[in-house]
This record gives sequence, C-alpha cells and structure tokens, in this order.
Amino acid sequence: MENSLKDRFLEFLINERLCQPGDQILLTVSGGADSMVMADLFHQSGFRFAIAHCNFQLRGEESSRDEKFVSEYARRLGTPCHIIRFNTADYAREHKQSIQEAARTLRYDWFEQVRQQEGYTFTATAHHLNDRVETLLLHFFKGTGIHGLAGIPVKNGKVIRPLLFLTKAEILRYAADRGLSFVEDSSNASEKYSRNYLRHRIIPLIEEAFPGLDMRLGRNMQRFGEAVQLYDQAIDSHRKKLVKMAGEEARISILQLKKSRPLRTIAYEIFKPWGFSADQSRQIIAMLDGTPGLVIYSAHYRLIRDRKWLIITPKDSPTPSILQISEDQSRVAGNGFSLTIRRVPAAAHTLSRRKEVASLDAAKIRFPLLLRRWRQGDYFYPLGMPKKKKLSRFFIDQKLSLAEKEKIWVLESEKRIIWVVGLRIDDRFKIRAATTEVLEVTYTSSPKS
Repeated sequence: MENSLKDRFLEFLINERLCQPGDQILLTVSGGADSMVMADLFHQSGFRFAIAHCNFQLRGEESSRDEKFVSEYARRLGTPCHIIRFNTADYAREHKQSIQEAARTLRYDWFEQVRQQEGYTFTATAHHLNDRVETLLLHFFKGTGIHGLAGIPVKNGKVIRPLLFLTKAEILRYAADRGLSFVEDSSNASEKYSRNYLRHRIIPLIEEAFPGLDMRLGRNMQRFGEAVQLYDQAIDSHRKKLVKMAGEEARISILQLKKSRPLRTIAYEIFKPWGFSADQSRQIIAMLDGTPGLVIYSAHYRLIRDRKWLIITPKDSPTPSILQISEDQSRVAGNGFSLTIRRVPAAAHTLSRRKEVASLDAAKIRFPLLLRRWRQGDYFYPLGMPKKKKLSRFFIDQKLSLAEKEKIWVLESEKRIIWVVGLRIDDRFKIRAATTEVLEVTYTSSPKS
C-alpha cells in the first residue's frame, strides 16, 4: 500500500504538472490526517518543503494543541515551520463574513505572503477526492456556473492540491500503515456547517443508492474540467471580439453584443471581471434596448450605456473620454456631473445668465452630439467674437489653473464645438431673431457615486 500509493502520488504530480523535484513547496499542515499524509508523501518522495500552520483560535485548547503538534512534527523533521495566530472571530465580524469565509480569506492571503517572502515555488493544500465531491455538490445545490461543476481545481495559480486523486479512506489506510500520528478537529463532527451536514447526512444516503459515488463523480469532474477549458476558450474568443480597451476604460459594442449567442451566458462572463453579478448582467442586457445615459454600478466600476457602446470605467476615474448623445436623449451622466438637454420654443424660452446653461439655436445643430475632453489644437468662436480662438489661449484669458483645465469638457456637433461646457458657447450657434426653437443644455455637478 505504502509504495503503490507513493508511486501514484508521484504519477499524479507528473501527469497534472503540479511540481518538479527541484521545487521547494510550502505545505499547509493543520495536523489532521490529510495534511500529515501529504507531508509524509512529500518527505518520502525526497522533496524540499517547509510547513505552514494557521491557529484560528476558535477551539480553545484544541487549537493550541494542534499548533504544538505541528510545531513538534516540523522540529523532528528539521524543516522550517511558519505559524500564525488569527483573531478569526473579530475579523469575521469586522468584514461581515461567516467564520468559514473569514478563515479561508485569512489563510490563503497569509500562505501567499509566506510563499513570496520565503521564495517557495508552490503552496500545497491537502484537499482530497471526497473534499472535491463535497464541493461539487455544494456548488450544485447552491447554484453555480459551469466552473463550479469541476469542484476544487487541481492547480490554481501557485496553489497545488496533490491529494485530489485520493479518497479519505485511502488516506486513513496509508496513515495506519505508516503509523502516522495526527490530531482530530472536533468541529468536523458539527453539522451546523453545510459541508459537514452534507458529509455526514446527505452523501451516505446517496452512497447507499450509488456505491462508489466518489470515484464516479471524480471521473465526471475530470470531464467537467476539460469542458470548462473549452468553455473558457470560447469566452476568451468572444471577449477579444467584443471588448476594446483604452487604458482603464473598456468599450463593448452594443450591436455586436446583441448578436452574440447565447447572450445571457456571454454577457455574464464578459462583465464578471468588473464585479457585475449575474442579476446585473440581466439588467445590462435590458439596457441594450434602453436609452443612452443609463448607468449601473458594481463595487468598484460603473457601466454607462452610450449610444453605440457600453463603457466601463473605475468609479474613481474620470468619465469616459467620449460620450455620444442621441437626439432622443434628454440626459447624460458622467462621474460627478450630468447634462440635461431639452428643446424649448423660442417664444417661451427665458435666457439664463448662468454659465452652467447653454441656450443654442436648435436648427443649426445636428445630432448625434459628442461630449468629450478638450484637446490641444481645439478651437471655437467665443460668443460675441467674430474670429476663432484656440481653447488653450481662451483658458489663459479665463485665468484657469492647470487643474481646472484638466476638467474641461466640450460639446460638439459635426466636429464643431458648440459649447465649452460651463464657460462659453460658440457664437455660430447663438440664439438669433430668426430662431424658432432653442436647445437648452444644463450642466449640473453632483457627488461622485
């Protein structure tokens, strides 16, 4: 058993390309049977490794016992041992997470920090086949995308899981054959956690009807994993066609997205990297037939429905460099401001003296309008002046600071500036005696969302 399992272990490392003999591995060791068997297999296979142990301080004396056990084991092997104690309960309360979520975040962040600081090649966790089956079923019952059907990945960045080919029963047999000591986590018996309830109640019932469930689902997960690779390749192909990047700004063609099939799945995957949820992806699909100017926010990004584009920018970044305004659009929103557009019969219009309001001769304006940042070389005919003037010169006359100039927008029609927003309209578009309809554009500043 010992030799055959060690051979299978090495074969799994090679076939899955997890690590090589020259690598130095950071083993995450809790002291339980799974992690002690993993450590023994790496030791017996001649790998260089170090040990990392997290004390989450959730089980009183039992947590201290586990820490001491792992520390003594590392001392006997003469291998480096990294130990940390977390105030897990406090962290969970502060970040509004469950204890399990908090522990996961804390340990993986710390493992990666230690790996980088000490120069270890990979971090290895002791998840086994039964863990993978439980994860698959949890994902399935809670609702998941196709990625969840592959269960726990064999490799995720610098994290490897070299025991995923082993069942829990095989691990316990190996530990008994080798005479390995390990500690028991009493919380594993508690059914208040979803995983434990599944492990102790649901899976045994399924096993009665379908013996060999773990091996059967294990094979399925291999096939699901390969299907996920094909799925990701297809999504990447759609992403390359649809998403155009300009710095931190992303633009997605509305027309091209509407033609994509299956639309709901593609939309979800396209917008997921910016933190938009599945529910929000459905809202975005509804926006495709909506009016320009609509905005949806994720935690760190905003998505603006322009005339031809969906534009994604960080919340704290400037508004997209160009916004197109269609004739039927009455409002456009930027980061910290909005423009309101309305048509008013000239006879009913009252001219405003506010610089935030532009009153223009509607007959001389052609849509779509463009709202954009000013650029070097831009010029216009300032109201009351017969000659054109470069904006750079106009800003000097207005005594604008560099910071103020960086915030200036211009509104243009057919490549002609009709308004330097908040400062001056173009003389060619002013209201005259013959004007019958006024296009009134109002600039309103607003707090950043």
